[in-house]
Amino acid sequence: MKNKNVKIWGVGLLNLLLLSTVACMEEPVGDLEIAPQAVELGKAKSVEAEFRIGVGQLRLSGGAKNLLEGEILYNIARWKPEINYELEGDTGRLVVRQPESHGVPHGGKMKNDWNLNLNDSVPLRLKINLGVGKNELELGSLNLTDLDIQTGVGESTIDLIGDWKKDLNATIEGGIGLVVLRLPSQVGVRIDAEKGIGSIHARDFKKDDRSYVNEAFGKSKVTLHIRIKAGIGEIRLELV
Repeated sequence: MKNKNVKIWGVGLLNLLLLSTVACMEEPVGDLEIAPQAVELGKAKSVEAEFRIGVGQLRLSGGAKNLLEGEILYNIARWKPEINYELEGDTGRLVVRQPESHGVPHGGKMKNDWNLNLNDSVPLRLKINLGVGKNELELGSLNLTDLDIQTGVGESTIDLIGDWKKDLNATIEGGIGLVVLRLPSQVGVRIDAEKGIGSIHARDFKKDDRSYVNEAFGKSKVTLHIRIKAGIGEIRLELV
């Protein structure tokens, strides 16, 4: 009964947040714009990348020959993405962000889809801040050295399945909705969880005090250390 009440309360809060957003101001929906993206790596030996999307869908994965490739589709002029990349010594700093908006679409169905790929080879510190929408992050092929994800309102799938060569420290903060975290079974995984109002489902993991570990933890040469802060909603841990 307690979990049911939490879900009902969470859905009610989600609806309240969406209604309060609608009450702010309106953004006119225009023609669909397609913005191809290609950012050269340059002489950077490592990169710090940050993605900030307020409303819409982010699909992010590896496989790019450049530092960044892909396209962004949007039909609200104010949401035209801002992309900045600069070198500081041997470090590249990439920021991809949706300009702040305090309104909601009118006059049609809004679209703000980011379909982007990052380079797999360069060492990468990655920070992702998600807003309202459904997101798919396939990050297992990237050469991640640090990962920080803040989810927003909606559904997010974070896939870390890959051939990991070194340890990873990651932080994932849940928002309102569902977060599915897909993890490799052959690599050691330790998840330290701070439970909020929502729930954490981890049937494939062993519970160790406030932590969850898989069978490979302590046996494999590589370990994924993940800190999770659960928000309002559900976090689902899946071993593949």
